[in-house]
Amino acid sequence: MTRFALPLLAGLLAGTALAGPAFAAKNLVVGIPDNITTLDPADINDTLSQSASRTMMQGLFGFDKEMKLVPLLAESFTVNDTATEYTYRLRKGVTFHDGTPFNAQAVKTNFDRLSNPANRLKRQSLLAMLAETVVVDDYTITLKLSQPFGALNNNLAHPGAMIHSPKALETFGKEIGRHPVGTGPYKFVSWEADTLKVEKNANYWKPGLPKVDSVTLKSVPENGSRIAMLQTNEAQFIYPLPPEMVKMVEANQALEIIDAPSIIARYVAMNTMKKPFNDPRVRQALNYAVDKSAYAKVVYRGHAGPLDSAIPSKLGFHVSQPNQYTYDLAKAKALLAEAGYPNGFEAEMFGRNSTNFIRGMQFVQQQLAQVGVKLTVTPLEAGVETARVWGVEKPEDATVQMQYSGWSASTGDADWGLRPLLWGKGFPPKFFNVAYYKNDTVDAAIETGIGTADNAKRAEAYRVAQEQIWKDAPWIFLGVENLLAGKSKKLTGFYYVADGGLQMEEADLQ
Repeated sequence: MTRFALPLLAGLLAGTALAGPAFAAKNLVVGIPDNITTLDPADINDTLSQSASRTMMQGLFGFDKEMKLVPLLAESFTVNDTATEYTYRLRKGVTFHDGTPFNAQAVKTNFDRLSNPANRLKRQSLLAMLAETVVVDDYTITLKLSQPFGALNNNLAHPGAMIHSPKALETFGKEIGRHPVGTGPYKFVSWEADTLKVEKNANYWKPGLPKVDSVTLKSVPENGSRIAMLQTNEAQFIYPLPPEMVKMVEANQALEIIDAPSIIARYVAMNTMKKPFNDPRVRQALNYAVDKSAYAKVVYRGHAGPLDSAIPSKLGFHVSQPNQYTYDLAKAKALLAEAGYPNGFEAEMFGRNSTNFIRGMQFVQQQLAQVGVKLTVTPLEAGVETARVWGVEKPEDATVQMQYSGWSASTGDADWGLRPLLWGKGFPPKFFNVAYYKNDTVDAAIETGIGTADNAKRAEAYRVAQEQIWKDAPWIFLGVENLLAGKSKKLTGFYYVADGGLQMEEADLQ
């Protein structure tokens, strides 16, 4: 009630009528599932906080709503034949929200900060190959790399490479995550425990944008409460939408559902260094033993698609594999018997303790029981799971047998869909290869793919990698979840993109 009293009184004193739609002020509210962790993109690990930061900040490149690479603060670039030196022409006439001009020195300040391992930033790996940043002139910068790297522009489009005002970095230091100052469409207003508010940047460099006056991100963990916000117009967009609640939202004629393919792969990683998972026949058997269509129906109420290769179909350089692991219990049993496990075996599978993760793990548990594999399912709180995966320095000390997990490659490129997860030099704690999978053919292909800027050569390298990974089956390839969200029909220009992120630059309320 208090929230509306002052605007009402002001309107009456001004002698104006307050008739008209509730959207007249164009204040957009978004219901989100978790709290934002920080607003320093270089130190963010979660997609939600990346989306929040993206309202205020930008990088040299970004992605459009179809996850296609687009220039932002860079206008053009050149790269040498060995993919070790990139030169960028920067956009002129852009200022940070604090009035600091955007120029090559601002880029250097940010990239030197991100690439320096001493700063211990979570996204340092995006620029780990950066050897030197050279300011050529105010609007030209050259990045010299320590090794060939063909996907640099995709890495620069990742939210982790967005650029702070150098003045803000100097002023706030390690507290920059609570004082974001960028060049984006909205400016920081406030951030409390569960609420972030940003307001229109009247000096934004893109004419006619943004169209709304403010955006508020409100953390509401309980699914029913988020949906209530949408139905009462307290929020105009909420995500994620639980599959079991889709029909409830569809029944409201003022609302609509977003249901679109993502690049969020779901899989079970199997520790290929431990018995019985060191035998590829066992890993192939478990793939045949899981009905992937039933997985989509049971776990996601049908709002999921197949994972038909090591990376999702919307990721760059994806190649669908011809020999799919179709549901075949007889074949699964035969492979297990051939590998020396005619009666199956016992193992543990762990994953996050969220509702959907538990549902997914229980489904896999039930499926594998049909071929004699008895799984103990262990749901873990996020911090406990992280410690279990990252708390080991040597592969032989890892306690992982099976991990139910997922991955979204926010660079939009095959490199980030494969190298962190399946490269033989990427075991924890360096990267995320929880399967402890190593294959010389795959390693060579991944390194070839990243070692050139020639797209034809990269495509061939990633084709080889995907083919071999599929044959070796270090994962149970479960599926690709759909993006599910609810929105007001009066909201336009608001995009829920394939990596699970939000784009609000063009948002408008009719």
